[in-house]
This record gives sequence, C-alpha cells and structure tokens, in this order.
Amino acid sequence: MSVADETGGRARQMRQKAQELEQAAERATDPQERRRLTEKARRLMEESEQQSSMASGDMYLQD
Repeated sequence: MSVADETGGRARQMRQKAQELEQAAERATDPQERRRLTEKARRLMEESEQQSSMASGDMYLQD
C-alpha cells in the first residue's frame, strides 16, 4: 500500500468520524455538548481535507 493510499484511507476515516460527531451533535440536548461536538467535527473535516490534499500531491515527495 502506498503512502497516498494510507493517507487517503485516514482521510476517509476522519470524514466518517466527523459525520458521526455531527449526528451526535444533532441528537445532543445540551447546547454546550452540541457546540463541542460540532466544533470537533469541523476540525476533523479540516484535517481530512488536508490529508486528502497531501495524498493527491504525493508526486512532490518522489524524486
């Protein structure tokens, strides 16, 4: 498995976890908990986007 495949897999897992957190936030009754979950989901999505761009840009890592 290449580094790009592993990075892409991690990005997919992060997006899936972010979606789960968003769903949990929707179910949360406590506003602070909802905000915390939403923020955590947002950060995970941002990280997954960074991972995805790293995976697609791996040509720069090769000589």
